[in-house]
Amino acid sequence: MTRAKRLRPLLLVGSIAAVLALLCLLSVGLGALSIPPVQVVQAIFGHPPNRTVEDVVWSVRVPRTVLGLTTGAALGLSGALMMALTRNPLADPGILGVSAGASFAIVVAVAVLGVGSFYGYVWFAFAGALVASVVVFMLGRMGRSGATPVKLALAGVAVTSLLSSLTSAVVLTDPDALNRYRFWSAGSLATPDSDVITRILPFITVGAVLAIACAPALNSLALGDDVAASLGRRLGLVRLQGVTAVMLLTGASVAVIGPVVFLGLVVPHLARILAQRAGLGPDNRWLLPLSAALAPCLLLTADILGRTVDRPVEIQAGVLVAFVGGPFFIALVRRRKLAEV
Repeated sequence: MTRAKRLRPLLLVGSIAAVLALLCLLSVGLGALSIPPVQVVQAIFGHPPNRTVEDVVWSVRVPRTVLGLTTGAALGLSGALMMALTRNPLADPGILGVSAGASFAIVVAVAVLGVGSFYGYVWFAFAGALVASVVVFMLGRMGRSGATPVKLALAGVAVTSLLSSLTSAVVLTDPDALNRYRFWSAGSLATPDSDVITRILPFITVGAVLAIACAPALNSLALGDDVAASLGRRLGLVRLQGVTAVMLLTGASVAVIGPVVFLGLVVPHLARILAQRAGLGPDNRWLLPLSAALAPCLLLTADILGRTVDRPVEIQAGVLVAFVGGPFFIALVRRRKLAEV
C-alpha cells in the first residue's frame, strides 16, 4: 500500500472535521442577527464585545448548534445501522415505526390528556417511539425464522401505516393537537430550552455505544445469516442490540426535533461512497462513525439555510433536508443494481 493510500482515511477524517467546525461557526454566527466570526470566537472564549452578542450566542445559537450536532449524529448513525441490520439500501429508522409512534403519542398527549408543555409531550413522544419499536420487533421475531430483515421491514410498514392513520384521525378532531403536531412534524432545531439536550444525551450516548459495538457483527451479518451463524454470531442478540440502538438514537432525536425525513437515508450512502474512495471498503466499523459525522453537516447546513434564505422568516430544517433527500431517494430507487449498494 502506497503512502498516499494510507493517508486517505486521515485526509477524509480531517476534511469532515474541518467542514463540521466551519458549519458550527456559521451556525453560531448566522441568523436573524448576524454576528461576525471574530465576535463569535470572542464570545465563545469569554470575551464578548457586548451583552447582546453574549446572550444570543450562549442562550440561543450554541444550544441550537449542539442540538444539531447531537441529534444529527444520532439520526445518521441509526440510519446506517438500520441499513446494515436489514441489509436494505432503502431502509431508514422510520421503518421500525419510531417516527409514527412518536407522532401518535404527541397527539394523544395533547388531545386526550391535555398536555400543554413542551417537556410534557416530548417525553410522551419518546415513550411512543419506544413502544412502537418494541411492537415492531416483537412482531418481526414471531415464527420459526425469528426476526429476519424482511419480517422486520414488513412489521415496521404495518405498524407505521396503522399509527399514521390513528394520528390523522386524532388531529382532525382536535385543533390544538393539530397545531402542536404541525410544528413538531416539520422538523426543527429551535427548542424553548437548552436543558432538553442534557435530558436526551444519556439515551443517545447509550444508543451510540450499542451501535458502534454492533459493527463487527454487522460485517458478518452482511455475508448472510448462515455465514454469520457459522462465525459464531448470535443473530437474535445482534438484531436485538441493533434494534435497541436504533430505538434509543432515533426515539430521543425525533422526540425533540421532530421526524427529519431522509437524513438517515441520504447520509449512509454518502458515507459509503466516501469510504470506498478512501479505500476503506464496506466496513461498518468505518461506515457507522462516518455516518455519525456527516449527518450533522447536512442537518446544520439545512438549519443555516433555513435561517438565512428568507430572513427574518425561518424555514424549518426538516423541510430543506426533505428537499434534498427526495430527489436522492428517487434516484436511488431508479438505480438498476440496488443490491450492490
